[in-house]
Amino acid sequence: MATAFLASYVARKAGVRRYVMQYMLNTPAEISPQMDLVKMLAKIELIEKLQDKNFTCYRMVRTGLTSLSANPNIAKGQLASSVTISMSLKPHIVHVVGYSEGEHAATAPVIIESCEIARGVIDRCLKGLPDINADRVIQNRKKELVEQATMLLEAIKELAGDKVDDPFADPATLAAAIRTGLLDAPHLKGNAFARGRLETAIIDGACQAIDSETRSVLPEKDRIAGILSEYHGRK
Repeated sequence: MATAFLASYVARKAGVRRYVMQYMLNTPAEISPQMDLVKMLAKIELIEKLQDKNFTCYRMVRTGLTSLSANPNIAKGQLASSVTISMSLKPHIVHVVGYSEGEHAATAPVIIESCEIARGVIDRCLKGLPDINADRVIQNRKKELVEQATMLLEAIKELAGDKVDDPFADPATLAAAIRTGLLDAPHLKGNAFARGRLETAIIDGACQAIDSETRSVLPEKDRIAGILSEYHGRK
């Protein structure tokens, strides 16, 4: 969520007037549809606050490739489910992924069939969907995620110090955020320019940072505090 905001911020800073933000669902593949929707709604809330008369955001939704089964019939169901959930985000663009991608690259017939599956879902959804975004669990979790992402963005500002006028568009500050681990991910392990120490697990359908020793959820405020304490101790 924080990096999605930063990408949008930098685009606006660079003079982009019409910005297409891609919301890739089903990533990681084990995330629940409910928690997937929460994550995207939190991104939308953060990003679309940047809109003004000179900067317009468009929502593009897509299915995550790694979530698709190698079994074509199961994959077709997964594709249809993903498109259904994504329609709750009221997208401007639907990026259709070929259902075969879990086993092989999409061919022309697969792409056509996938588009027809998506078209059937979209036509049905446009007739009227229940407002699942209003679900209490979704709204409460979205509030938590927005608060956590805001904490992280404030921590990035702290790295910059008072001498940097615009931390979110400052290359050195963003590099420091990655190097220290404020912005981190499990697949960055071994990367020379990142920390790569973050561990995550799917808990109650949500992708959570976890403590490497206790394997319990690591609250974002504690994760950030530990990193900043270590950073300031080295200075």
